[in-house]
Amino acid sequence: MDLNVEQQTLLENSYVGFVRQGANLTEEQKNKFREISTELSQLTLTFGENVLKETNNYELHITDKSKLAGLPEGVLEAAAVKAKSKEKEGWIFDITMPSYLPFMKYADNRELRKELYLAYGSKSFKGDEFDNQKNVKRITELRLKQAILLGYKTYADYVLERQMAMNTAGVYRLLDDLYEASFNVAKQEKAEIQEFAKRNNFEGEIMPWDWSYYSEKLKVEKFDLNDEMLKPYFELSKVVDGVFGLATSLYGIEFKPNKSIPVYNNEVTAYEVFDADGTFLSVFYTDFHPRPSKRGGAWMNDFKSQWKENGVDSRPHVTIVMNFTRPTETKPALLTFSEVETFLHEFGHSLHGMLANSTYSSLSGTSVYRDFVELPSQIMENWAVEKEFLDRFAVHYKTGEKIPANLVQKIVDSQNYLAGYLSIRQLSFGYLDMAWHTLEKPYNGEVKTFEKSAMAKTQIFPPIKETCMSTQFGHLFAGGYAAGYYGYKWAEVLDADAFSVFKEKGIFNKEVAASFRENILEKGGTEHPMILYKRFRGQEPSVDALLERSGLK
Repeated sequence: MDLNVEQQTLLENSYVGFVRQGANLTEEQKNKFREISTELSQLTLTFGENVLKETNNYELHITDKSKLAGLPEGVLEAAAVKAKSKEKEGWIFDITMPSYLPFMKYADNRELRKELYLAYGSKSFKGDEFDNQKNVKRITELRLKQAILLGYKTYADYVLERQMAMNTAGVYRLLDDLYEASFNVAKQEKAEIQEFAKRNNFEGEIMPWDWSYYSEKLKVEKFDLNDEMLKPYFELSKVVDGVFGLATSLYGIEFKPNKSIPVYNNEVTAYEVFDADGTFLSVFYTDFHPRPSKRGGAWMNDFKSQWKENGVDSRPHVTIVMNFTRPTETKPALLTFSEVETFLHEFGHSLHGMLANSTYSSLSGTSVYRDFVELPSQIMENWAVEKEFLDRFAVHYKTGEKIPANLVQKIVDSQNYLAGYLSIRQLSFGYLDMAWHTLEKPYNGEVKTFEKSAMAKTQIFPPIKETCMSTQFGHLFAGGYAAGYYGYKWAEVLDADAFSVFKEKGIFNKEVAASFRENILEKGGTEHPMILYKRFRGQEPSVDALLERSGLK
């Protein structure tokens, strides 16, 4: 039988998929596999629900405005709106990102920063009904049992067999190489911020709840830049126009709102997406603001993937979900620069889904290796610092003035600020992930003890006994990134390398964009990702572009 490449991939994936789901096991083993899978599904769901409940249960209610010195007026207004919505006086802060991050950056009150930090860092780690410590150990134990049942030594061995990294040695090689380039830089950055804090009358050792506060002030001193200076230029509806417009410039696609399409919440907007020739591509939903029923973070999902059957191209339904700052009584929704980058990131995932052009749904869109799926998303973030792109939409929400060139230059100049720390932070999560999923026997000790050991080499702060990452690490224990969190760093290598082609030939170059669309976005998982990448790039990726971009080379 003559099969084309996509059919060969489908055949291989189908066979391997059946085997990896226990098809070759004995009946007794299959029953055990089903039991493990069922319990895992229940536990991962419970894990995520516990974190969401913990997040929703906490609030910091302040009635004395003097305790809120340092916070920008827009942040205070949002907190006042939140208090009013709960029929309370004063201001309410919580541990959702739009509330937590600005408080940690700007609040002068160190004790309140510490309180909020501990509330955020201790989610599902209090020994109460929402505690996830037993769930973490049981989930990792069940994953290990599942892997052993299928003939693997560890769960990581099981996962990585179907990833670009291929094995644990490949993952650790990436993590260790980036660690060597990052750790000393991170220590130097901490020393610089410690010295800055001392110059500003701070005594003692800087702690995690001081980091955002003093690093933000040092950033202002070094670059004369902060979020509040940029937010007026990033009004949400204008950012939507800019991000959609980028897709139009690169790929020729158009977004048309359609109010007749049913939505799952009245804050959701539905669009029809059309190709340059008018061909219908996708239904696309946007969901931008936090709600009590909505988990934190940002993500893309597809309600329906793309496939072809009997000559008909069945197009996808894709959603993009955020937790952006809400509008207030006096201001529209104004995004931080980080939120703009997040929008671009998740929109990149959405393009991967919307532009899918496969025959089979199991190979379509984002159905790719986990350590390849972040390339289409992370490459989009590169446009965020390009003035040619920002000039298209970044205008002051009151005056209509374009974002000034000197402000854009400050963004560019500050891009590598804390590059070492940010790299080490991501690497710490990668090492923690690998530690849990390279276990060869169940772990029965304290979760905090295990975590402390796994992350020890990356830590630049003293450990805080009240906090725990594992018990709230949804990517690992309620999502699909187990033994795969390193993929964010691997995708940074890919996206820096890939964007260098755009930088060389033009950030809106249609030929480069067409090649990226044809070889990456449309292909999904129809071929091995390294084959697809080399077809676009002409060579295998190198870490050089990432180290150079981040100033770590």
